[in-house]
Amino acid sequence: MIELGMHADNFRPLSANFKTAVESAIKYKMDHIEFAVIHGQYFVQAMGYDPAISLQSNPRALRRYLDEKGIKVSQIDGSYPLMGPDGSAFGVQYVQQSIRFAAEIDCPIVDTVDGAFEIEGFSKEEVFRITCDNYRQCLPWAEDYGVIINIEPHGPYTNDGDFMERLFEYFDSEYLRCNFDTGNSFIAGLDPVAYLRRLRKYVTHLHIKDVSPGLAAAVRGEETGIGMSEVPIGGGVNAENIKKCIEFLQETDWSGAISIECYGADDNIRRSVEFLRGLLD
Repeated sequence: MIELGMHADNFRPLSANFKTAVESAIKYKMDHIEFAVIHGQYFVQAMGYDPAISLQSNPRALRRYLDEKGIKVSQIDGSYPLMGPDGSAFGVQYVQQSIRFAAEIDCPIVDTVDGAFEIEGFSKEEVFRITCDNYRQCLPWAEDYGVIINIEPHGPYTNDGDFMERLFEYFDSEYLRCNFDTGNSFIAGLDPVAYLRRLRKYVTHLHIKDVSPGLAAAVRGEETGIGMSEVPIGGGVNAENIKKCIEFLQETDWSGAISIECYGADDNIRRSVEFLRGLLD
């Protein structure tokens, strides 16, 4: 069964907080919410103008709040770039603490990514070796806490199918899986449907992004990821790919949550939900 949710980060451009995202999810009868975490404190979030959650906050209180609202957390976005030396210094602890927090709120998955650009001065083989070292430090936490680590196509390494398959095969772990992203794969110049087919056996969660015609014309094939869709899901040039991705998941009896990522204006959320419900129903 495919269940519908959305990323709280949709409300970041609106300088709105986490509760605003939750109330929108309730309004449009979604099953899930997803949110980013902060490893430490961010004064803008503390003032109420950012929808992320600090890992220093009380997870039991958050879980109680979400239970009262009837909303489940499909995935925590702990996406400090994990590839390369900065991933070793900062990303590993970011992901480890995200896993601990996820377990406390009964969230099954933590999402991870690479960065927007290739790491200067490092060959792809060197990056692969460092990436394996970093995930090797995180996977014991995932296994002990029973939380899956997802890898999301978002940068030059994760939008490389050979790199991704090699990484999954290297560990061959049920705790290392994929959060597929329809928008990032499209912006990277890939065919999202073909890339989803390639990674299907690893996919446990999806980000659903459309792409505006203007953005596609300006950066497709030159960039590898976008934060969210400016247009509602179904209102851009990636709509047909999204439709085919959903059809493929249904045909292959995939079960899990799909998470809307679009600019959080109310009309955008409403139109996105209507489009996706039309496909799911």
